[in-house]
Amino acid sequence: MIAERPRGLWFEPDSEERQIIGALREFLQAEVAPTAAERDESGAFPFEIVRKLGQMGVMGAQVPEEYGGAGLSTRIFARIVEEIAAVDGSLALTVASHNSLCIGHILLAGNEEQKRRFLPPLASGEVLGAWGLTEPGSGSDAAAMRTRAEETPEGFVLNGTKQFITQGSVAGVYVINARTDPAPSPEKKHLGLSALVFSGPTEGLRVGRKERKLGLNASDTAQLIFEDLKLPKEALLGERGKGFYDVMRVLEGGRIGIAAMAVGLGRAALEFAARYALEREQFGRPIAEFQAVSHKLAEMETELEAARLLYLKAAELRDAGKPYGHAAAQAKLFASEAAVRACDEAIQILGGYGYTKEYPVERYWRDARLTRIGEGTSEVLKVIIAKNLLSRYR
Repeated sequence: MIAERPRGLWFEPDSEERQIIGALREFLQAEVAPTAAERDESGAFPFEIVRKLGQMGVMGAQVPEEYGGAGLSTRIFARIVEEIAAVDGSLALTVASHNSLCIGHILLAGNEEQKRRFLPPLASGEVLGAWGLTEPGSGSDAAAMRTRAEETPEGFVLNGTKQFITQGSVAGVYVINARTDPAPSPEKKHLGLSALVFSGPTEGLRVGRKERKLGLNASDTAQLIFEDLKLPKEALLGERGKGFYDVMRVLEGGRIGIAAMAVGLGRAALEFAARYALEREQFGRPIAEFQAVSHKLAEMETELEAARLLYLKAAELRDAGKPYGHAAAQAKLFASEAAVRACDEAIQILGGYGYTKEYPVERYWRDARLTRIGEGTSEVLKVIIAKNLLSRYR
């Protein structure tokens, strides 16, 4: 049970947040920051860092204590993601997807036995979670998925392919969305989808190619191929045939984490560009004194601060048990766009140096670019926001 927030400025960190974020910052600066660029270059997955984050409670941030988690609010979790992203975007995506998608779906739809079986090892960081929705032929149109789970007397047989799965090749627990029943009509193709949860590795699951990406290179992204994977009836997660609705709710929660990740990446770019502008001299003075540069920094900070307020609003609504999907869509849309702009402007402020790997702003841009795609593209989010907006006036 999340405790009621004490009175005060809702957008300022409270004492619990300051304590948690303070300890996390010390860990990130000591153990993550020194090797972040190296991992981006090599693509090495940070197993040891993830294990330590598990010991700190980060990998089960929102899992209730009875299942081995930290029981933190969405608000604090989002701030955690922002802090990690400001140091290592790949690590932030690992933490966000593990918590918001795989764990989030189990918390939302799992029965008591499933929660007690899967959540403790996930919360400890002992195993990582993967969540399978996207396919080679279905991205934004989730209801068009072709992966099938055919019912048998013993349970289900899973066949199909999932694409761009975060933690795909390193996970120990999988939540896979598939069609278990035919759609009643083309207009209702979202019906008949279900989720299945199981531990891996297991016979019938094959990891396909690992994606070569623009950024977030130390985050594992892989194709999953299911070939007659046999699962027991107990693998069904949530109500059969109604999985689409759970998917939409899981994505709403995930958007808060991606918005926070975007703010963290944009913040890192802003902070580096500001320090650089104070040190770099042209025409006999620091470039920060030139209006063309100072105005860029002002716009970057203003947009990122607005983005933070939007994700905090969505988190507050979720923690209060109020509808938050509209706010989460707004937060993710604005934060992702603002972060990419901030990173792009940071490159511009550094000039030629910004375009080289000698400085980290190009990595921030490459990492931030994914936030405009994952958990709903900017284009899809505009459709969602507009639909919700217009429904008030019909």
